[in-house]
Amino acid sequence: MARRGARWGSPTGTAAAAAAPARTVVAVGPRQGALRVSVEDDGRGGANPAGSGLFGPARRVAALDGRLEVRGPPGGPTLVIAELPCA
Repeated sequence: MARRGARWGSPTGTAAAAAAPARTVVAVGPRQGALRVSVEDDGRGGANPAGSGLFGPARRVAALDGRLEVRGPPGGPTLVIAELPCA
């Protein structure tokens, strides 16, 4: 399931505010015993996993024993993936 152009708060709000993307895609689905949520945009990239825009989501994912991955090379695109265990 994917929703295009959504603005649901961090990290989609962070993407819209900081990266100036023309497109943001959010996908949610199962993956190997976990719930996977991904947010990808075509903005300018350079996302800082330790930065203030991703600190809150990282903390919430960690509190649920999940994993957060951020790929945001300068020039883009940026991909943020959260995997939350389902037991």
